[in-house]
Amino acid sequence: MTRTETRLPPVVLAVRGAAAVLAVAGLGHTLWDGVHEPGHALVFGVLITVGELARWGALPGEREPAPLGAAGALAYALLGRSGGEPTTHGVLQVIAVLVSAQLVACAPHVARGSGPAPDRVARRILAVTFAAVCFQPLNNSGRTADWFGEGPWYVLFMLLFLVLTALCDAVLAALLLRSRSVPHGLKSMGGTPLLYGPLLRDELRALIGIGSAVCATGVVMALGVAVAGLWALPVLCVPLLLTQVSFRRFVAARTTYRQTIASLARSTEIAGYTPHGHARRVAVLCTAVGRELGLSGSELTVLEYAALMHDIGQLSLVDPVPDGATATLSAAEQRRIAVLGGAVVRQTGVDTEVAVIVERQADPYREQPLSARIVRAVNAYDDLSGESLIGPLGALERLRLGTGHDYQPEVVESLARVLARGGPTPVQPGVTHG
Repeated sequence: MTRTETRLPPVVLAVRGAAAVLAVAGLGHTLWDGVHEPGHALVFGVLITVGELARWGALPGEREPAPLGAAGALAYALLGRSGGEPTTHGVLQVIAVLVSAQLVACAPHVARGSGPAPDRVARRILAVTFAAVCFQPLNNSGRTADWFGEGPWYVLFMLLFLVLTALCDAVLAALLLRSRSVPHGLKSMGGTPLLYGPLLRDELRALIGIGSAVCATGVVMALGVAVAGLWALPVLCVPLLLTQVSFRRFVAARTTYRQTIASLARSTEIAGYTPHGHARRVAVLCTAVGRELGLSGSELTVLEYAALMHDIGQLSLVDPVPDGATATLSAAEQRRIAVLGGAVVRQTGVDTEVAVIVERQADPYREQPLSARIVRAVNAYDDLSGESLIGPLGALERLRLGTGHDYQPEVVESLARVLARGGPTPVQPGVTHG
């Protein structure tokens, strides 16, 4: 691998550089000036460390593997009083405590060979710094008490800061994903990064789940310590830890469920009815097109399952379709295979929505739900792009010619945009895509 291929995008370098500067400034200032209220710094540092250590066992793709650490860091950034007495720690000490806790928590992970992602650490530092910069100067100057007192307006004031912090973190996360979406080698071939809008929508939707729990717990922790002192923290940490355990069990069950569906979908490949990797390629590309068209997380999951199982009706055929390319069959034969596939899916106990998409993938697009339109177009593209005389460009042109009846124009153009940005490339039958 060349140095050009391993060079980080400028946005990633800028984010990591800003986080590194803040970390050095926080640690340096705290070492020089001393620690204000060392008991509070120690307790919150331990809380953040424990939260980061709880990342052990996080599942791949988990958006917030350390919710307790995030909530503890935000609570310390928004801490203005403890047991009724005002606190005096500032922004730089908040950063120092967070960075110190991150370093301590990293040790066992690094020893295990699974250290935290640098981008996630940098985002955490920048987000917590944003919250502290917004809150601590106002609190230490006494303006917060003068403006909002200690009633419900003060709670709304803190919630507003956390909402803004979460939004900033989502914007930053989407920006980092976009900057990493195309390797340098692919850019040199004309690829372009993923669109920022769909990525930002995904991040904002994620805030509704574990993100809202982290923000709410951070506010409750800060308010609890303000009234009852540090004794409030153990009681307030338990619900978030239980939520984290339950969430991981749910994700593990969903992962097993998806693996079962993927294994079932491969039955057509094992039986020789479809090319190797066809179902997986269609599923990946369908998900990318669905995200491009603004489908939600649950809709994307249903779409992925339907794409994996879209060819399962071919198992009912006496003679396999040449190369498994159902796009070359007559409309009546395509509908027959689709209906048979839907019946098989219903027998597996998979969500009924998946069966409906499989059943209706061969209908005229004006009569189909959006997910079925996506599956039909992407399946046809993968079938046709595998033909040596047509290829990817010819397959797209064939889809565009069929937009009058078979394929929705918006779906075809979304597919073209995904492919132009270096999306999943067609793989010839018998070649593993990866």
